[in-house]
Amino acid sequence: MKLNAKLVIIMISLLVLTMLTLFILNQYAQNDLVQEIQDSSQEISKAIQMSIEDLTSEAETSRLTDYLGKARDRGINEINIISNEGEIIDSSDPEKIGKKREIKKLEKGVHAAPRQQAGATILSQKPYEVVVPVIVGDEQLGYVQINMLLDNIRDLQHANFIRRLFATCMVFAVGIAFSIYLARRYTEPIHRLVGDFKRVSAGDLSVTIPVDSQDEIGELAAGFNNMVDKLREREVLEKRLYEAEHLSRVGQLASGIAHEIRNPLNYISLAIDHLKAEMLPRCGEQCAELEDLAEKIKEEVRRANYMVLNFMNYGRPLKLRRVLVPYDEIISKVLPLISDRMAEQHIRVELNIDPDLPPLWVDQELIRNCIINFLTNATQAMDDGGVITLGASTDREKRQACLTFTDQGSGIREEDIPKIFQPYFTTKDVGIGLGLAITERIIKEHGGEILVQSRSGEGTTFTVLLPLQPEEL
Repeated sequence: MKLNAKLVIIMISLLVLTMLTLFILNQYAQNDLVQEIQDSSQEISKAIQMSIEDLTSEAETSRLTDYLGKARDRGINEINIISNEGEIIDSSDPEKIGKKREIKKLEKGVHAAPRQQAGATILSQKPYEVVVPVIVGDEQLGYVQINMLLDNIRDLQHANFIRRLFATCMVFAVGIAFSIYLARRYTEPIHRLVGDFKRVSAGDLSVTIPVDSQDEIGELAAGFNNMVDKLREREVLEKRLYEAEHLSRVGQLASGIAHEIRNPLNYISLAIDHLKAEMLPRCGEQCAELEDLAEKIKEEVRRANYMVLNFMNYGRPLKLRRVLVPYDEIISKVLPLISDRMAEQHIRVELNIDPDLPPLWVDQELIRNCIINFLTNATQAMDDGGVITLGASTDREKRQACLTFTDQGSGIREEDIPKIFQPYFTTKDVGIGLGLAITERIIKEHGGEILVQSRSGEGTTFTVLLPLQPEEL
């Protein structure tokens, strides 16, 4: 519900509640006033009747004084019986008996009387005087004068005013309390929104506001979240654009450097072939050892040349040359290349390969580079030596080969794990940060994935999942 609608409903509700309350109180006040007038009228009638009886009676005793003691509660202040000559022949006030009143000044009916004449107090309402002629047959015997105060009616009106005022104050107090509640309910989210806007303006795009209502605040929160989502997308695009530009510049530089490196590599390869053909036959007993060393140099040159090609073609699609090759065969070609360095650092390799592991359907050159990258990283993380465990098993249901590489090195910090496959990210003093990036790309081109488990100071385990050869091939 919109805020405007809520405010209109509150105002209409307050108006209806006020009118209903005042109507109910007015009904009660009218009933009380009518009842009081009826009671006062009855007392006046009774006073007139008693006065007529006293006027027409020959008895000498007067009942007015006794009656007035009871009638004062109904506002009757004084009763006088006046003869036609104006003499007060009987009165509720014995001191007035025998006094004269001017008949011409007596106004018949009900009219206001002087305050001092009615004996009213300062706090009383204006007194009223009732003058009724007493006529029996065709003869007028005299007059009955009744002085009365309408204090009871005044009290009723005052009480009714107090009740109305209290009810009106209560209604508006409820309205004000509800308005304060509504204001706080809307101002607090607005204050939070202001704080969130400040955080976003400071660069924190992790802010998300829960949308708890369908009113303007809810729309504002939804719009804020949409704005933050757009800013996140823009930030991601800007990072990608920056990385693309960075990769483009580095790629252009690397392409030129790699082209220059290939020439000496080709020369070294040709020189090794010449040495093997011309010089090795003359080495006698050392021929076999030198030939093995030459083969290693040749293999390293070939691998370096292959890595240069991958480096040059990093931004281009890979061309896989898949073959079925046993995993043992790949490992046997990799370990001699880094065995000397491992021996220097007192690192040994343990194999935990399932004997039933089927041949891998991979580009063996690329997979061999991936394994070398894993072993190189493990060796660099194990300055104090230790064990590197190479595992391999098969998931027949998923038709996957599971290759694991576990070291006992320094591990990877938790905040760095999402970054290790980014190009040019490295925490080491050597290297350019392309090893794991290239490795991940090779694994994904094979349709596999890489999983990482690591804790700082507790070692690292890389798990490579590779699909087996499809059955239809």
